[in-house]
Amino acid sequence: MKIIANTFLGKFTQIIALSLLFVINSAAAATMPSFVLADAMGGTPVNSVDYNGKTLLVTFFATWCPPCIQEIPTLMKLQQQFSKDNFSVVGLSVDEGGAGVVAKLVKKRAINYPVLMADEATARNFGGVVGIPTSFLINKEGDVVKKYPGYVPHSILEKDIKQIMN
Repeated sequence: MKIIANTFLGKFTQIIALSLLFVINSAAAATMPSFVLADAMGGTPVNSVDYNGKTLLVTFFATWCPPCIQEIPTLMKLQQQFSKDNFSVVGLSVDEGGAGVVAKLVKKRAINYPVLMADEATARNFGGVVGIPTSFLINKEGDVVKKYPGYVPHSILEKDIKQIMN
């Protein structure tokens, strides 16, 4: 029984490692979908064309998601580090509790990047966001060049952003 369990664990570990390698190195060829979404802080409509010519890290998140909350400091550092280079993080909340819940988080954490209220169509148009956090790296031409399902360490995001900005 112990040999079977060890074999299963070994195969399982290999599958996870290969999946992570594929996810981290996968590049999408799609164009960022257009959207008009309400700003979480005041409800002002924000159009995706406002981001034309910018490098973006678009991240789908929710206030109740522990990995989403864990990545906020990283996203804030990236916003601070690269905003002068025509870059922006854009948070897209999938919270069903409404903008009030999201606005409280934005204030409490002093989030320094735009946070918008996503809808089902936007998540679907980005390729079907099935888990959160899910982030998309978009070059200045508007092409989605990477998709990151789950929490991603700062060092990987920083490296990828620098790579497509140069």
